[in-house]
Amino acid sequence: MIRCIIVDDEPLAVAQLEKYVERVPFLVNVGSCSSAAEAMEFLSTGNVDAMFVDINMPDIDGVQFVRSLVNPPLVVFTTAYSEYAIDGFRLDAVDYLLKPIAFEDFLKASNKLNRIYSINNNAQSAVEQGEGVCHDCLFVKSDYRMLRVPISSIKYIESMSEYVRIYVEDSPKPIVSLLSMKKIEESLPAGDFMRVHRSYLINLNKVKEVSKMRLVYDGGVYVPIGEMYKDAFYEYIDKHFIGKSK
Repeated sequence: MIRCIIVDDEPLAVAQLEKYVERVPFLVNVGSCSSAAEAMEFLSTGNVDAMFVDINMPDIDGVQFVRSLVNPPLVVFTTAYSEYAIDGFRLDAVDYLLKPIAFEDFLKASNKLNRIYSINNNAQSAVEQGEGVCHDCLFVKSDYRMLRVPISSIKYIESMSEYVRIYVEDSPKPIVSLLSMKKIEESLPAGDFMRVHRSYLINLNKVKEVSKMRLVYDGGVYVPIGEMYKDAFYEYIDKHFIGKSK
């Protein structure tokens, strides 16, 4: 069962969604909240897999609410205004329901929610049970998927507030995941990875060129070397430098 909550300041909208949830066999409503503040409090004490969130709410709107969460559940946005759809999908919402909501549309969104929940749940179970997991890999969540990332393929990692971008070989786009830099740094072998900037963690095995306090990657991409980290990095370089005189 997918444990969900309804977040909407309109009692009639809440009542409708509660009835819809009752009609879907794999959903169970564990709480209905009339504001973002109430929902935040509920999330701090309850176990929630998904949320149906109204965008147009007083004080804190639905988009601001979801954006404020460090590790949000799966989200389906609801609103009477179609222009808010872009904001919703920028937050990787599972779906977007336009009021008045027909049950057919609610069911489609719920089925999509169920598919994504099942994929994530199965992948997480495999990780916890050690099925198909190797010691030189990471599993990270990105866009409601659990991705297997070979550690040896990582070139460098960039921090973006509560998210990270993981740049890997043979991929034009980075993997974006809701992780702290500290968390991912603790998961990587210290002998192979080093922090060179407050926003960058590099794979030392992928360093090809160092120039003017920055690392140079393919395509003219530069990673800066921060003042706080330069001594440790250049100590590593010095240990492997064969051109200096004795």
